[in-house]
Amino acid sequence: MQITTVYEALEWASSFLQKHNCEPKVAEILLLHELDWTKTDLLIQLRDPIASEKLEHFQQKVEQHAKTKIPVQHLTGVEAFYGHSFHVNQHVLIPRPETEELVQRVTEVVDKANVTCVDVGTGSGVIAVSLAKEWEHRQVEMLATDLSEDALKVAGKNAAKHEAKIDFYQGNFLEPLIEQGKRVDIIVSNPPYIAYEEADSLSETVKNFDPDMALFADEHGLAAYQQIIHQASQVLKRHGMIFFEIGHMQAEAVTKLIKQQFPESKVTVFQDINGKDRIVRGIM
Repeated sequence: MQITTVYEALEWASSFLQKHNCEPKVAEILLLHELDWTKTDLLIQLRDPIASEKLEHFQQKVEQHAKTKIPVQHLTGVEAFYGHSFHVNQHVLIPRPETEELVQRVTEVVDKANVTCVDVGTGSGVIAVSLAKEWEHRQVEMLATDLSEDALKVAGKNAAKHEAKIDFYQGNFLEPLIEQGKRVDIIVSNPPYIAYEEADSLSETVKNFDPDMALFADEHGLAAYQQIIHQASQVLKRHGMIFFEIGHMQAEAVTKLIKQQFPESKVTVFQDINGKDRIVRGIM
């Protein structure tokens, strides 16, 4: 089949992906990225000719996705989150819609200035940047930590892109803040929480391309929560708060961990848009 128009390219890609058990909608995402178009541009220019060079690049990416199941975001280098576009690559977890709900829960409780917040295990920086943008007209100090130097480079790039003022620290969870004697009002984290024994249940796109250190944790997926909560006693100010994204079966276990470290805390579990336990908030 000779492809000469944008419409024909889209039709070919959708059909090709479907035959290889991939989502046909990926075709439109890759085409819009290759042409640097909006969806409106596509509707208006659907019957226009497509340049041979653009078509070749587009076909290569479609075939690569079908063959390897590489995430579309790794092919485009971007992902949307909380109304912004973020750089992503193989060094960071691709942000999920559920994490937007975590950001929303945190923003709901901050109604004053002079608050210090840390995003623990920031990865691409989507949580830290989104919160910094939400609070840019308040006197909120935003911090972020990550063990991965490569991840921090991505996070720094995203902070610069969105002109978000964030202080980044390299180290294991809250250790860099402990070392510097920093205290915070809010700890927020979407840590690795998948048990290693659950790896086989994950899609190829996730387990083959997202970094293991952003996905998996020992102790049946609870190790990161254990460490962060233990470290929090040296970092969290009086009446401070912890917000965690969790696996939907982990609410009871994470609540218990918080209560063990902070017996007087008030812990609330929030469900996501699909009705699954997804966020735990502890008020100390």
